[in-house]
Amino acid sequence: MWAILVVVLAGVAIAVQAPINAALGRSLGGAIPAAAVSFGVGFLVLMAVAILQGQGGAFLKLGRVPVWVLTGGVLGAWYVFASVWGVSSLGVVTLMAALILGQMGAALIIDATGGFGMAVREITGTRIVAAGLVLSGLVISRL
Repeated sequence: MWAILVVVLAGVAIAVQAPINAALGRSLGGAIPAAAVSFGVGFLVLMAVAILQGQGGAFLKLGRVPVWVLTGGVLGAWYVFASVWGVSSLGVVTLMAALILGQMGAALIIDATGGFGMAVREITGTRIVAAGLVLSGLVISRL
């Protein structure tokens, strides 16, 4: 139950982050600089927390990780840029619905294939209906 609550609160943070970053983009005059600043602030906060928790030494292992696992940062940058760029024209509800639809589509594939070292999970009719409902929500949000 705690995991769901934490993740729901992260979803709230994502919804609030998009218009805040869009305001930053307006102030700076561009989505790319806003995304860079957002990532920079996040980096500093996470670095400070890691050090305060005694996990600063983990960064010394960075040279030994497979290069492909660093693409998560690229994907995160794409997400922040797309959110900063898209929220003004789509609105927060449609932006979130589109993001969630993309997440669910990718998640279904990752679950079905066990991609990236995840456990294989059956794609059931219920899970497909759930993704379909998100698609419906996206369509309805544009009416």
